[in-house]
Amino acid sequence: MWGKSNLDPQNHHSTGNRLRSFKDDDEGARSSSIVFMDPTPVVPSPQLFDLSGQNVLITGATRGIGAACAIALAQAGASICMVQRETPLSTESNMNAVNVIRALDPNAKVVHCDLADLDAVRELFPRAIEVMGGNIHVLVNCAGIQRRSPSVDFLEKDWDDVLDVNLKSIWLLSQAAGRHMVPLRRGKIINFCSLLTFQGGLTVPAYASAKGALGQLTKALSNEWSQHNVQVNGICPGYIATDMNERLLADPTRSRQISERIPAGRWGDPQDFAGPIVFLASRASQYVCGELLVVDGGWMGR
Repeated sequence: MWGKSNLDPQNHHSTGNRLRSFKDDDEGARSSSIVFMDPTPVVPSPQLFDLSGQNVLITGATRGIGAACAIALAQAGASICMVQRETPLSTESNMNAVNVIRALDPNAKVVHCDLADLDAVRELFPRAIEVMGGNIHVLVNCAGIQRRSPSVDFLEKDWDDVLDVNLKSIWLLSQAAGRHMVPLRRGKIINFCSLLTFQGGLTVPAYASAKGALGQLTKALSNEWSQHNVQVNGICPGYIATDMNERLLADPTRSRQISERIPAGRWGDPQDFAGPIVFLASRASQYVCGELLVVDGGWMGR
């Protein structure tokens, strides 16, 4: 369990919890109070990455990058609540990841929700709070969908579907998390963005728009909530060998071109996100706020 100095809202002896009044030069005589973030605890470095006692709600947790992240978080000691669509296909195909996670965390929970159903999304965080015993310490928004088509032919329904799942559902979950975490003065929100947070891409106008907006949402929430010990950050995957990229992987020419442009010389693997997710979910990243961490084998630096 994390120490009292970082998590207990009743502990007012921490430097980070003191209130200080100041005059806002731009507003003249108006007086304001600012709440400061708690300092990074002085503990042996391995303890900074220990997630024992932390409840994690993670979407997209049973496939690809999300599954690798859920497993890594469980290995670090977290208790996991996985979000999964309740369909025969997904239930069968995703059971391997669920079984691995439950071997690490026998009390791991699965809550069913279609993130395209925004009414269901609005009920998701309260449901997760209930099944996890009243607390969620970390929210990981990893689920996403893709639609590809030339922009002149792109269907409005596809646009709406992508924006609902890849942006609006994340906003709703993050808002619910903030309402829970900010009064308690502790929490982590990690949003999975993309290289297309920075680049436009081709034939993916909705996906690029959603991921660009998600990067800005991550920063906007961080600006408001960091002082309350709620760190909001993003992870931006590069080209990763997952189901979402199966069309690119199936094209030998395009796949080779991508590999040749990546300084690391290969496509990424879901396991490449194990370290970054544990870092951002843990006390090791206490002073990391509004960061968009690119995990791309060097693509953006080329």
